Amino acid sequence: MDIQFVAQIDASADVVAFPVRKGEAGALGALLGAAAAQARFDGSAGTVAETAAIDGEQAKRLLLVGIGEGSEHDLERGGAALTAKLQTSGVATVHVDFASAGQNDADDVLAFAMGARLRNWRLDTYRTRLAEKAKPTLASIVIASPHGDLAGRWAANEAIAEGVAFTQTLVAEPPNILYPESFVERCQHLADMGVELEVLDERQMKALGMGALLGVAQGSTRPPRLLAMRWNGGNAGEAPVVFVGKGVTFDTGGISLKPGPGMDMMKWDMGGAGAVAGAMKAIAGRKAKANVVGVVGLVENMPDGNAMRPGDIVSTMSGQTVEVLNTDAEGRLVLCDAITWVQKVYEPKVVVDLATLTGAMVISLGHEYAGMFANDDDLAAKLLAAGEASNNKLWRFPLSPAYDKLIDSPIADMKNIGPREGGSITAAQFLKRFVDDGVAWAHLDIAGMAWADKDGPVWAKGATGYGVRLLDRYIAENHEG
Repeated sequence: MDIQFVAQIDASADVVAFPVRKGEAGALGALLGAAAAQARFDGSAGTVAETAAIDGEQAKRLLLVGIGEGSEHDLERGGAALTAKLQTSGVATVHVDFASAGQNDADDVLAFAMGARLRNWRLDTYRTRLAEKAKPTLASIVIASPHGDLAGRWAANEAIAEGVAFTQTLVAEPPNILYPESFVERCQHLADMGVELEVLDERQMKALGMGALLGVAQGSTRPPRLLAMRWNGGNAGEAPVVFVGKGVTFDTGGISLKPGPGMDMMKWDMGGAGAVAGAMKAIAGRKAKANVVGVVGLVENMPDGNAMRPGDIVSTMSGQTVEVLNTDAEGRLVLCDAITWVQKVYEPKVVVDLATLTGAMVISLGHEYAGMFANDDDLAAKLLAAGEASNNKLWRFPLSPAYDKLIDSPIADMKNIGPREGGSITAAQFLKRFVDDGVAWAHLDIAGMAWADKDGPVWAKGATGYGVRLLDRYIAENHEG
C-alpha cells in the first residue's frame, strides 16, 4: 500500500474519508451530520459510517471514520478501520481529509496512516480460487493535512510497519514451507539492509555443547539452526542489547504428543523468533542509532524413533543438566542454550527473550497482555512503558526462590517442568538459571498474543505481529541518543 501526504484534497477525488473525534459528528455539516445520525455514528474509535453525494455529474463516496478521543491508539484504530472497510471494496484510492478535521497535529496524521498500513497485511499466497470480490483492491491512501509533506517522517513508520508485516508472514506460513532452514533463508534480505548475519548449523551447535536445543530437534528430519542478526547503529564497541526468540517452527509436543484438535496452529510456535526477526528488520529499516542483536533458535519438535524421551537428561551449553519430564516443555530448552550463547559471544548488558512458551499464560491473561518476568526493575519499567506506547501490552509476574525450588530435580540440576500451578512462573525460573550475574534480563511469554482468532485494533484475524513494535519502541526510547 502506498501512502502519500498532500496539502489538500484533490477536487476529482471520488472516495473521501473524514476522521471524526468522538462527540464531534454534529459539526460535520448537514449532509455528513445526517449520515452520522442515521448510522448512529458518534466518532468512537474504529467505527465507520458512509453516505454518497453528487457533485456535478460525479458521484462521491463519503466515509466518516471514528478516531475516538484522538489518542495515538485511537487514531491507529481509525486508520485500520478505513483499510478494513475498503480493502476489497473495489476502491483503489481513498483520500483522507485531515485538513478539515479540527485540531490534529502531524503525529495524529502519522498514527492514522500507521493504522491503515498495518491493517493492510494479508496472506493470499495459497488461495487459488479467491473470488474476484474478495481480492484486495485498495492500493493507495492520500492524506491531506495542514502539516505539509510528511514523507520524511513517514519513512521510519513504514519501516516499522514492514517489520510487523514480515513477522506476520513468518508466523502465518505453513510448517511445510517455513522450517529452520527456510526461516534463515527468509531473513537473508536483512543483509542488504546492513544487518550482519551468522548461522550455526547442527555440527557447530553440537561442538558448543547445545544439548538442550539439539535434544528438541533430534526427532525431526529438519535440521536445526541458530541465526544471529546484528545491527551496528550505535557507538563502536558499546555492548549491544540482545533479543532472543523461540523458533519452534512446528510443535507436535514430541513424544509428549499434543492432542490432535488445534495442533495445526502450532505453526505459530515460532512467534517469538518471528517477532525478533521483524524487530531487526524495523530497526535496520529506520537506521536506529543503537547496537542490537537478534538471535533465534530454530527447531522442529517431532515424535520419531530418534526423538527425545520423557525421562532423558540433557546437558546444556552452560554445563547445567536438565531432566526432561515432558518433551512438550521444549521452548525453554531451545532458549536456554541460545541465551548462554549470546552471553558468551556478545557480552550484553541487556537480554530480552520472547516466546510462545506456556498455555498457562493464556489462562492467566487471555489475549490482552503478554506476561513479563524480569530480574531488573528498571528494565521491567522500560519494557512496560514501551508496551503501553506501542499497544503491545505487558503485565509483570513475580519471580522468587519459592517458585525456583519447584523445578529442582533429584537426579539432575533441574527439571524442565514444575507442577501444574504457576506453570508460566516456573518456566521463567528455569530460564533465569541461565542468565549471568550482572545481566539485566526479561522474559516475555507471548503465547496469547502471537495469533488472534478475531480481528484486533490494527490486524485481521490471524498473525498479529506482536512484539515488533514493542521491541522497536524500547530501543527508540532507551538506547538511542
